[in-house]
Amino acid sequence: MNLPSRENAFDLSGQTALITGGGTGLGFGMARCLVAAGASVVLVGRRERELAAACAALGPRAHALPGDVTQLAGVPALVDAAEKLAGPLTLLVNNAGVHLKKPATQTTDAEFAAVLGTHVFGAFALTREVGRRMMERRAGCVLFTASMTAFIGMPSVVAYAAAKSAYLGMLRTLATEWGPQGVRVNGIAPGWIASEMLDRALAGDPARKTKILARTPLARFGEPDDIGWAAVYLASPAAKFVSGVVLPIDGGAVDSF
Repeated sequence: MNLPSRENAFDLSGQTALITGGGTGLGFGMARCLVAAGASVVLVGRRERELAAACAALGPRAHALPGDVTQLAGVPALVDAAEKLAGPLTLLVNNAGVHLKKPATQTTDAEFAAVLGTHVFGAFALTREVGRRMMERRAGCVLFTASMTAFIGMPSVVAYAAAKSAYLGMLRTLATEWGPQGVRVNGIAPGWIASEMLDRALAGDPARKTKILARTPLARFGEPDDIGWAAVYLASPAAKFVSGVVLPIDGGAVDSF
């Protein structure tokens, strides 16, 4: 058995990752850590300016690829373009998504479908295309960015929680189906992570911030790099026997509910 050495257990040199929603937030945090571990990254998103800025910050092993995963018919061409930019994909990070905070009785069918369209249909179409290529090469890793809302009940996020819960079934099924072909499939479930989005959500609501921190045993918010280093682990040789799992990165919040 070829065991990774201490020096290369987390080394991603020669690996190529496609990260949806990689220009900002958690996607950029994961990209930053993957690049630091030696990987090349292709950042996919709809906002070209943010993608260009992210790639400038990450350096020469980062590539911008404007694209929309909800345009399902264009997914094969998107993957072709990514592999032309950076070579065969060895890692896919399904991170693109939209958030909707609205009481269930006020959530329309169109709004519900729009959230699932990005998180579920878009991610599945992309995963199916990338996974087919990974299985042909008999190697690869897929990561889904899930959420603590897939484990605990939270009000006013019914569409988002449904989409993230769908990830759990999808990744476990794919891990079982694709494992014999050398493809590992896992998920990361972030808790409350410091970001511009969280700042906006908590602006002017100190009581909510206090409540969140009280429910988090580590009594602080996480940082994007906390998610990024978890992605590095799951993509690395150190996790070569890890598949079908969802790793909460939440300061212990899920287990404290």
